[in-house]
Amino acid sequence: MSILVQKFGGTSLSTPQARELVIKHVRRELDNGYQLVVVVSAMGRKGEPYATDTLLDWVSQNGNALPSRERDLLLCCGEIISAATLCSLLENEGITSTVLTGAQAGFVTDDQYGNARIKDVRPERIVKELETHQVVVVTGFQGQTENGDFTTLGRGGSDTSATALGAALRAEMVDIYTDVNGILTADPRIVEDAKPLSIVSYAEICNMAQYGAKVIHPRAVEIAMQAHVPVRVRSTFSEDEGTLVTQPEGFRDVQLGFMDRYVTGIAYVSNVTQITVECKNEGDNLQLRVFKAMAENSISVDFINVTPTGAVYTVFDHDSEKAIRVLQELGFRPKSLSGCAKVSVIGGGINGVPGIMAKIVESLSEQNIQILQSADSNTTIWVLVKKEDMVQSLRALHAKFELHR
Repeated sequence: MSILVQKFGGTSLSTPQARELVIKHVRRELDNGYQLVVVVSAMGRKGEPYATDTLLDWVSQNGNALPSRERDLLLCCGEIISAATLCSLLENEGITSTVLTGAQAGFVTDDQYGNARIKDVRPERIVKELETHQVVVVTGFQGQTENGDFTTLGRGGSDTSATALGAALRAEMVDIYTDVNGILTADPRIVEDAKPLSIVSYAEICNMAQYGAKVIHPRAVEIAMQAHVPVRVRSTFSEDEGTLVTQPEGFRDVQLGFMDRYVTGIAYVSNVTQITVECKNEGDNLQLRVFKAMAENSISVDFINVTPTGAVYTVFDHDSEKAIRVLQELGFRPKSLSGCAKVSVIGGGINGVPGIMAKIVESLSEQNIQILQSADSNTTIWVLVKKEDMVQSLRALHAKFELHR
Protein backbone atom coordinates (compact mmCIF):
# COMPACT_ATOMS: atom_id res chain seq x y z
CA MET A 1 0.00 0.00 0.00
CA SER A 2 1.34 3.45 -0.93
CA ILE A 3 2.07 6.11 1.68
CA LEU A 4 0.79 9.66 1.26
CA VAL A 5 2.03 12.52 3.46
CA GLN A 6 -0.43 15.35 4.11
CA LYS A 7 0.64 18.59 5.78
CA PHE A 8 -1.91 21.02 7.19
CA GLY A 9 -0.88 24.55 8.13
CA GLY A 10 -2.12 26.73 10.94
CA THR A 11 -5.08 28.27 9.07
CA SER A 12 -6.23 24.77 8.06
CA LEU A 13 -6.64 23.88 11.74
CA SER A 14 -7.68 27.17 13.32
CA THR A 15 -11.49 26.82 13.25
CA PRO A 16 -13.98 23.96 13.70
CA GLN A 17 -15.12 24.46 10.10
CA ALA A 18 -11.57 24.22 8.77
CA ARG A 19 -10.87 21.12 10.84
CA GLU A 20 -13.98 19.48 9.35
CA LEU A 21 -12.46 20.02 5.90
CA VAL A 22 -9.19 18.47 7.08
CA ILE A 23 -11.10 15.36 8.15
CA LYS A 24 -12.75 15.29 4.71
CA HIS A 25 -9.36 15.38 2.94
CA VAL A 26 -8.06 12.62 5.19
CA ARG A 27 -11.08 10.40 4.60
CA ARG A 28 -10.91 10.91 0.82
CA GLU A 29 -7.30 9.71 0.66
CA LEU A 30 -8.03 6.75 2.94
CA ASP A 31 -10.84 5.80 0.54
CA ASN A 32 -8.27 6.06 -2.27
CA GLY A 33 -6.27 3.33 -0.57
CA TYR A 34 -3.39 5.32 0.94
CA GLN A 35 -1.66 4.86 4.25
CA LEU A 36 -1.63 8.35 5.70
CA VAL A 37 0.97 10.33 7.62
CA VAL A 38 -0.46 13.74 8.56
CA VAL A 39 1.93 16.53 9.58
CA VAL A 40 0.42 19.48 11.46
CA SER A 41 1.46 23.02 12.33
CA ALA A 42 0.38 25.01 15.36
CA MET A 43 -3.21 26.24 15.08
CA GLY A 44 -3.87 29.74 13.78
CA ARG A 45 -1.73 32.82 13.44
CA LYS A 46 -0.47 35.54 15.75
CA GLY A 47 -3.08 36.47 18.33
CA GLU A 48 -4.81 33.11 18.33
CA PRO A 49 -4.18 31.19 21.57
CA TYR A 50 -2.00 28.29 20.34
CA ALA A 51 -0.12 29.94 17.44
CA THR A 52 3.68 29.98 17.48
CA ASP A 53 3.86 33.78 17.42
CA THR A 54 1.41 33.94 20.32
CA LEU A 55 3.72 31.71 22.37
CA LEU A 56 6.64 33.97 21.49
CA ASP A 57 4.64 37.00 22.64
CA TRP A 58 3.95 35.18 25.90
CA VAL A 59 7.69 34.87 26.46
CA SER A 60 8.26 38.57 25.77
CA GLN A 61 5.53 39.47 28.27
CA ASN A 62 7.06 37.28 30.96
CA GLY A 63 10.64 38.37 31.40
CA ASN A 64 11.72 37.90 27.77
CA ALA A 65 14.75 36.00 29.06
CA LEU A 66 13.93 32.40 28.17
CA PRO A 67 17.08 30.60 26.92
CA SER A 68 16.93 29.25 23.36
CA ARG A 69 16.75 25.60 24.45
CA GLU A 70 13.78 26.25 26.74
CA ARG A 71 12.16 28.49 24.11
CA ASP A 72 12.11 25.55 21.70
CA LEU A 73 10.58 23.39 24.41
CA LEU A 74 7.73 25.89 24.74
CA LEU A 75 7.24 26.31 20.99
CA CYS A 76 6.82 22.56 20.52
CA CYS A 77 3.58 22.81 22.53
CA GLY A 78 1.69 24.44 19.64
CA GLU A 79 2.07 21.48 17.28
CA ILE A 80 1.37 18.99 20.06
CA ILE A 81 -1.97 20.70 20.76
CA SER A 82 -2.83 20.57 17.03
CA ALA A 83 -1.89 16.90 16.73
CA ALA A 84 -3.86 15.84 19.82
CA THR A 85 -6.90 17.83 18.65
CA LEU A 86 -6.83 16.24 15.19
CA CYS A 87 -6.36 12.77 16.67
CA SER A 88 -9.46 13.23 18.83
CA LEU A 89 -11.52 14.40 15.85
CA LEU A 90 -10.34 11.48 13.70
CA GLU A 91 -11.17 8.94 16.40
CA ASN A 92 -14.60 10.51 16.78
CA GLU A 93 -15.14 9.88 13.06
CA GLY A 94 -14.14 6.24 13.42
CA ILE A 95 -10.67 6.75 11.88
CA THR A 96 -8.01 5.06 13.98
CA SER A 97 -5.04 7.35 14.62
CA THR A 98 -2.09 7.99 16.88
CA VAL A 99 0.16 10.98 17.57
CA LEU A 100 3.94 11.08 17.37
CA THR A 101 6.09 14.06 18.29
CA GLY A 102 8.90 15.01 15.95
CA ALA A 103 11.30 13.11 18.17
CA GLN A 104 9.11 9.99 18.25
CA ALA A 105 8.71 10.20 14.47
CA GLY A 106 12.49 9.93 14.11
CA PHE A 107 13.69 13.49 13.46
CA VAL A 108 17.28 13.88 14.63
CA THR A 109 18.62 17.44 14.42
CA ASP A 110 21.62 19.52 15.38
CA ASP A 111 21.41 21.79 18.42
CA GLN A 112 20.83 25.11 16.62
CA TYR A 113 17.76 25.92 18.72
CA GLY A 114 15.18 27.95 16.83
CA ASN A 115 16.55 27.01 13.42
CA ALA A 116 17.73 23.41 13.72
CA ARG A 117 18.85 21.41 10.70
CA ILE A 118 17.74 17.82 10.18
CA LYS A 119 20.64 15.38 10.42
CA ASP A 120 18.62 12.18 9.98
CA VAL A 121 15.06 10.86 9.84
CA ARG A 122 14.48 7.41 11.33
CA PRO A 123 10.86 6.55 10.46
CA GLU A 124 10.71 2.99 11.83
CA ARG A 125 8.19 3.96 14.54
CA ILE A 126 5.88 5.50 11.93
CA VAL A 127 6.02 2.37 9.77
CA LYS A 128 5.17 0.23 12.79
CA GLU A 129 2.25 2.46 13.83
CA LEU A 130 0.80 2.30 10.30
CA GLU A 131 0.36 -1.43 10.76
CA THR A 132 -2.34 -0.80 13.40
CA HIS A 133 -3.57 2.74 12.67
CA GLN A 134 -5.11 4.29 9.59
CA VAL A 135 -3.45 7.64 10.25
CA VAL A 136 -0.25 8.65 12.03
CA VAL A 137 -0.36 12.32 13.04
CA VAL A 138 3.10 13.88 13.38
CA THR A 139 3.92 17.22 14.97
CA GLY A 140 5.67 19.32 12.34
CA PHE A 141 8.36 21.95 12.92
CA GLN A 142 10.23 19.94 15.54
CA GLY A 143 12.84 17.30 16.21
CA GLN A 144 15.31 16.17 18.85
CA THR A 145 19.06 16.32 19.33
CA GLU A 146 21.14 13.20 19.92
CA ASN A 147 21.03 14.17 23.61
CA GLY A 148 17.23 14.17 23.65
CA ASP A 149 16.57 17.93 23.71
CA PHE A 150 13.59 19.28 21.75
CA THR A 151 14.42 21.54 18.80
CA THR A 152 12.43 23.57 16.28
CA LEU A 153 13.23 23.88 12.58
CA GLY A 154 12.60 27.59 11.98
CA ARG A 155 10.15 29.25 9.61
CA GLY A 156 8.55 26.82 7.20
CA GLY A 157 9.59 23.99 9.48
CA SER A 158 6.37 22.01 9.09
CA ASP A 159 6.77 22.02 5.31
CA THR A 160 10.30 20.72 5.83
CA SER A 161 9.04 18.03 8.23
CA ALA A 162 6.50 16.87 5.64
CA THR A 163 8.91 16.55 2.70
CA ALA A 164 11.60 14.99 4.90
CA LEU A 165 9.10 12.33 5.97
CA GLY A 166 8.03 11.90 2.36
CA ALA A 167 11.64 11.21 1.45
CA ALA A 168 12.33 8.89 4.39
CA LEU A 169 9.11 6.89 3.87
CA ARG A 170 9.45 6.89 0.06
CA ALA A 171 5.96 8.31 -0.11
CA GLU A 172 4.11 8.48 -3.40
CA MET A 173 3.31 12.15 -2.84
CA VAL A 174 3.46 14.97 -0.30
CA ASP A 175 0.38 17.21 -0.19
CA ILE A 176 0.96 20.65 1.34
CA TYR A 177 -2.42 22.15 2.30
CA THR A 178 -2.61 25.92 2.74
CA ASP A 179 -5.21 28.68 2.51
CA VAL A 180 -4.50 29.34 -1.19
CA ASN A 181 -5.29 27.12 -4.13
CA GLY A 182 -1.80 26.25 -5.30
CA ILE A 183 0.92 28.44 -6.76
CA LEU A 184 0.10 31.45 -8.91
CA THR A 185 2.10 33.27 -11.59
CA ALA A 186 2.40 36.29 -9.27
CA ASP A 187 1.11 37.68 -5.99
CA PRO A 188 -2.65 38.13 -6.66
CA ARG A 189 -2.78 41.02 -4.17
CA ILE A 190 -0.59 42.98 -6.60
CA VAL A 191 -1.22 41.40 -9.99
CA GLU A 192 -4.98 40.97 -10.28
CA ASP A 193 -4.85 38.71 -13.35
CA ALA A 194 -2.35 36.26 -11.84
CA LYS A 195 -3.20 32.70 -12.85
CA PRO A 196 -2.85 29.38 -11.02
CA LEU A 197 -0.13 27.04 -12.25
CA SER A 198 -0.98 23.37 -12.75
CA ILE A 199 2.66 22.24 -12.64
CA VAL A 200 6.10 23.69 -11.87
CA SER A 201 9.58 22.24 -11.56
CA TYR A 202 11.46 21.95 -8.27
CA ALA A 203 13.99 24.57 -9.43
CA GLU A 204 11.26 27.02 -10.39
CA ILE A 205 9.38 26.78 -7.11
CA CYS A 206 12.63 26.96 -5.12
CA ASN A 207 13.36 30.29 -6.76
CA MET A 208 9.77 31.49 -6.41
CA ALA A 209 9.77 30.56 -2.72
CA GLN A 210 13.20 32.05 -2.06
CA TYR A 211 12.42 35.29 -3.83
CA GLY A 212 9.04 36.25 -2.49
CA ALA A 213 6.36 33.57 -2.94
CA LYS A 214 5.54 32.31 0.55
CA VAL A 215 3.44 29.26 -0.34
CA ILE A 216 6.10 26.67 0.53
CA HIS A 217 9.53 26.92 2.15
CA PRO A 218 12.62 26.50 -0.10
CA ARG A 219 14.23 23.99 2.30
CA ALA A 220 11.19 21.75 1.96
CA VAL A 221 11.38 21.83 -1.84
CA GLU A 222 15.11 21.08 -1.85
CA ILE A 223 14.54 17.93 0.22
CA ALA A 224 11.75 16.77 -2.11
CA MET A 225 13.92 17.46 -5.14
CA GLN A 226 16.84 15.44 -3.79
CA ALA A 227 14.54 12.50 -3.04
CA HIS A 228 12.48 12.84 -6.25
CA VAL A 229 9.25 13.00 -4.23
CA PRO A 230 6.43 14.90 -6.01
CA VAL A 231 4.74 17.65 -4.01
CA ARG A 232 1.27 19.11 -4.48
CA VAL A 233 0.47 22.56 -3.09
CA ARG A 234 -3.28 22.75 -2.64
CA SER A 235 -6.01 24.44 -0.63
CA THR A 236 -7.71 22.96 2.41
CA PHE A 237 -10.83 24.85 1.35
CA SER A 238 -11.11 23.32 -2.12
CA GLU A 239 -11.18 19.92 -3.82
CA ASP A 240 -8.90 21.19 -6.62
CA GLU A 241 -5.56 19.39 -6.92
CA GLY A 242 -3.62 22.66 -6.87
CA THR A 243 -0.07 22.80 -8.24
CA LEU A 244 2.14 19.78 -8.82
CA VAL A 245 5.86 20.29 -8.11
CA THR A 246 8.02 17.69 -9.84
CA GLN A 247 10.95 17.01 -12.15
CA PRO A 248 10.81 18.58 -15.65
CA GLU A 249 10.35 15.14 -17.19
CA GLY A 250 7.11 14.87 -15.21
CA PHE A 251 5.69 17.61 -17.46
CA ARG A 252 5.20 15.25 -20.39
CA ASP A 253 1.74 14.21 -19.23
CA VAL A 254 0.59 17.81 -18.84
CA GLN A 255 -0.78 19.81 -21.74
CA LEU A 256 1.63 22.72 -21.16
CA GLY A 257 5.08 21.27 -21.70
CA PHE A 258 8.18 22.32 -19.81
CA MET A 259 10.03 23.79 -22.78
CA ASP A 260 6.91 25.54 -24.12
CA ARG A 261 6.87 27.96 -21.19
CA TYR A 262 9.91 30.19 -20.92
CA VAL A 263 8.68 32.19 -17.91
CA THR A 264 6.64 30.62 -15.12
CA GLY A 265 6.15 33.43 -12.65
CA ILE A 266 7.17 36.78 -11.20
CA ALA A 267 8.20 37.18 -7.55
CA TYR A 268 9.61 39.94 -5.40
CA VAL A 269 11.41 40.82 -2.18
CA SER A 270 10.91 44.35 -0.89
CA ASN A 271 12.61 46.54 1.72
CA VAL A 272 16.22 46.00 0.69
CA THR A 273 19.13 48.45 0.56
CA GLN A 274 21.72 48.56 -2.21
CA ILE A 275 25.27 49.12 -0.97
CA THR A 276 28.15 50.12 -3.25
CA VAL A 277 31.77 49.90 -2.06
CA GLU A 278 34.61 51.15 -4.26
CA CYS A 279 38.40 51.21 -3.92
CA LYS A 280 40.84 52.45 -6.53
CA ASN A 281 43.64 50.20 -5.25
CA GLU A 282 43.11 46.79 -6.90
CA GLY A 283 45.42 45.12 -4.40
CA ASP A 284 43.35 46.20 -1.41
CA ASN A 285 41.54 42.82 -1.21
CA LEU A 286 38.32 44.79 -0.88
CA GLN A 287 35.89 41.98 -1.63
CA LEU A 288 37.31 39.68 1.04
CA ARG A 289 37.31 42.40 3.67
CA VAL A 290 33.77 43.52 2.86
CA PHE A 291 32.06 40.14 2.80
CA LYS A 292 34.04 38.74 5.71
CA ALA A 293 32.94 41.75 7.77
CA MET A 294 29.31 41.19 6.79
CA ALA A 295 29.52 37.53 7.81
CA GLU A 296 31.23 38.30 11.13
CA ASN A 297 28.42 40.71 11.95
CA SER A 298 25.65 38.26 10.91
CA ILE A 299 24.44 40.50 8.08
CA SER A 300 22.84 38.55 5.24
CA VAL A 301 23.95 39.74 1.78
CA ASP A 302 22.27 39.18 -1.58
CA PHE A 303 22.32 40.31 -5.20
CA ILE A 304 26.12 40.44 -5.33
CA ASN A 305 28.06 41.99 -8.22
CA VAL A 306 31.86 42.06 -7.87
CA THR A 307 34.39 44.01 -9.98
CA PRO A 308 38.20 44.28 -9.64
CA THR A 309 37.81 47.55 -7.71
CA GLY A 310 34.51 47.22 -5.93
CA ALA A 311 31.39 45.38 -4.91
CA VAL A 312 27.67 46.07 -5.13
CA TYR A 313 25.23 44.05 -3.04
CA THR A 314 22.00 44.31 -1.07
CA VAL A 315 21.05 43.85 2.57
CA PHE A 316 17.66 44.08 4.21
CA ASP A 317 16.68 47.62 5.18
CA HIS A 318 16.71 46.72 8.86
CA ASP A 319 20.40 45.74 8.57
CA SER A 320 21.50 48.70 6.47
CA GLU A 321 22.62 51.07 9.26
CA LYS A 322 24.68 48.31 10.85
CA ALA A 323 26.23 47.35 7.51
CA ILE A 324 27.19 50.96 6.73
CA ARG A 325 28.71 51.41 10.18
CA VAL A 326 30.78 48.23 9.84
CA LEU A 327 32.10 49.34 6.44
CA GLN A 328 32.98 52.81 7.71
CA GLU A 329 34.91 51.28 10.61
CA LEU A 330 36.98 49.44 8.00
CA GLY A 331 37.82 52.74 6.35
CA PHE A 332 35.46 52.47 3.38
CA ARG A 333 33.09 55.16 2.18
CA PRO A 334 30.09 53.12 1.07
CA LYS A 335 27.16 54.52 -0.88
CA SER A 336 23.69 53.24 -0.01
CA LEU A 337 20.22 53.37 -1.54
CA SER A 338 17.47 52.19 0.80
CA GLY A 339 13.89 51.30 -0.05
CA CYS A 340 14.59 49.04 -3.01
CA ALA A 341 12.89 45.87 -4.25
CA LYS A 342 14.27 42.79 -5.94
CA VAL A 343 11.99 41.58 -8.74
CA SER A 344 12.52 38.07 -10.13
CA VAL A 345 11.50 36.64 -13.49
CA ILE A 346 11.47 32.85 -13.05
CA GLY A 347 11.19 30.06 -15.58
CA GLY A 348 12.74 26.70 -16.32
CA GLY A 349 12.85 27.59 -20.02
CA ILE A 350 14.90 30.79 -19.63
CA ASN A 351 18.35 29.22 -19.90
CA GLY A 352 19.88 29.66 -23.33
CA VAL A 353 16.89 31.48 -24.81
CA PRO A 354 17.84 34.78 -26.45
CA GLY A 355 15.69 37.82 -25.89
CA ILE A 356 14.45 37.27 -22.34
CA MET A 357 16.59 40.05 -20.86
CA ALA A 358 15.69 42.32 -23.78
CA LYS A 359 12.00 41.83 -22.99
CA ILE A 360 12.61 42.64 -19.33
CA VAL A 361 14.47 45.84 -20.17
CA GLU A 362 11.87 46.81 -22.76
CA SER A 363 9.01 46.19 -20.35
CA LEU A 364 10.49 48.35 -17.60
CA SER A 365 11.72 51.04 -19.97
CA GLU A 366 8.20 51.44 -21.32
CA GLN A 367 7.13 52.31 -17.76
CA ASN A 368 10.15 54.63 -17.21
CA ILE A 369 11.41 52.29 -14.48
CA GLN A 370 15.14 52.43 -13.78
CA ILE A 371 17.02 49.12 -13.37
CA LEU A 372 19.55 49.62 -10.59
CA GLN A 373 21.21 46.22 -10.83
CA SER A 374 20.69 42.83 -12.49
CA ALA A 375 21.85 39.24 -12.23
CA ASP A 376 20.79 35.85 -13.60
CA SER A 377 20.96 32.10 -13.13
CA ASN A 378 19.74 29.12 -15.15
CA THR A 379 16.12 29.67 -14.14
CA THR A 380 15.91 33.26 -12.89
CA ILE A 381 16.72 36.82 -13.91
CA TRP A 382 16.68 39.41 -11.12
CA VAL A 383 16.43 43.16 -11.37
CA LEU A 384 16.69 45.71 -8.58
CA VAL A 385 14.29 48.66 -8.73
CA LYS A 386 13.17 51.38 -6.37
CA LYS A 387 10.41 50.22 -4.07
CA GLU A 388 7.98 52.78 -5.45
CA ASP A 389 8.41 51.12 -8.86
CA MET A 390 7.92 47.57 -7.59
CA VAL A 391 4.18 47.19 -8.17
CA GLN A 392 4.32 48.61 -11.67
CA SER A 393 7.36 46.43 -12.44
CA LEU A 394 5.52 43.27 -11.43
CA ARG A 395 2.45 44.14 -13.46
CA ALA A 396 4.47 45.19 -16.51
CA LEU A 397 6.59 42.01 -16.52
CA HIS A 398 3.56 39.79 -15.93
CA ALA A 399 1.87 41.38 -18.95
CA LYS A 400 5.00 41.37 -21.14
CA PHE A 401 5.44 37.60 -20.75
CA GLU A 402 1.67 37.05 -21.14
CA LEU A 403 1.40 35.12 -17.89
CA HIS A 404 -2.26 36.16 -17.61
CA ARG A 405 -2.97 33.63 -20.38
